[in-house]
Amino acid sequence: MANSKGKRRRFGAVRKLPSGRFQARYQGPDGLTRSAPETFASQTDADRWLVRKEAEIIDGKWKNPDDKVLFGVYADAWFKERDYAATTRERNGSALRLHILPTFADLALSEITTPQIRRWRAVLLESGVGEPTVAKAYQMLRAILNTAVDDEVIQRNPCRIKGAGAAKTAERPFLEVTEVFQIADAVPARFRVLILLAAFTGLRFGELAALQRHDIDLDRRTVAVRRALAETRTDGIVVKTPKSAAGVRTVAFPASLAESLATHLAVYVKPGRDGLLFTGARGGLLRRNNFRRLWLQALKTTGLGDVHFHDLRHTGNTLAATGGATTRELMQRMGHSSVRAALIYQHLVNGRDHAIAAHVDEQIRKVRPAESGDDPSGT
Repeated sequence: MANSKGKRRRFGAVRKLPSGRFQARYQGPDGLTRSAPETFASQTDADRWLVRKEAEIIDGKWKNPDDKVLFGVYADAWFKERDYAATTRERNGSALRLHILPTFADLALSEITTPQIRRWRAVLLESGVGEPTVAKAYQMLRAILNTAVDDEVIQRNPCRIKGAGAAKTAERPFLEVTEVFQIADAVPARFRVLILLAAFTGLRFGELAALQRHDIDLDRRTVAVRRALAETRTDGIVVKTPKSAAGVRTVAFPASLAESLATHLAVYVKPGRDGLLFTGARGGLLRRNNFRRLWLQALKTTGLGDVHFHDLRHTGNTLAATGGATTRELMQRMGHSSVRAALIYQHLVNGRDHAIAAHVDEQIRKVRPAESGDDPSGT
């Protein structure tokens, strides 16, 4: 091929168009001759484009511009391949369907640009979509396009908006021990221990709802978390093992709760190893929505205001931290994923987990000495 001045080129050709701009053409690995998608103001610019295109072919990174992979098709396959927990799949599927696909589904992956993503994000915020939801949608879009880069469908991820994947969330309240007991005493008696375990062990609602009789060891004062309950619109209630290995753990509970737990097991739990620790009014699985009515009534009774059930977990985490728990101990106690897989399974053999529970126990005894059966008068 020759350029506009008649010189032979080693790769491609450049010619000057009647408009005065320059066109670059080259032969692809498939033997077909193609033109650059745009023209250039100078021959030098066209030459540089050809150099880059030749480098792509030599490095094996050349993509056929006629093979356009639509974002919607790619994202659908990407989503199906994710090993999400049931609730996460439902939440992320909603974000993809409602906030991402309407804008990008019919675009080729290679056509999506940073300015387009910036406009998309701005429109979502302007339309009243909450910042946390927009941040989650951006995170998901970025993850999909990161995979597209790994699959060599595109060369660069256009999600390059600094801070777009982070959302400021209001700090949730930390309950005082006295407030925990106020709520525990305000709910029906069969759920009193549910409140206390949530606050003083940091277990999640789904983990508590899936506990069985054999998960409680009154002698060792431990709760074994082996499964969790999840509720979705599509699948209903699902009981399964925690998604991450870190979620399978054994947590020590304060000695002050031992008597309350023993009474609860005797009164409210069916005989047999598999008897559910907490059930609904008719003996079935404990549903979050059904319990929410009782929770809101308890808040109204106690006057504690805007408190979420999950704030009990935050309370337990904070109590453990103030007791001197290390980051590793907190991750084990709370069921957080660890950077080291070994930490997920190991049990703390140095007594620190019980020391944490003992610290929580001290906080309880300060305000409720009778909880453990002690005589408040000291006699």
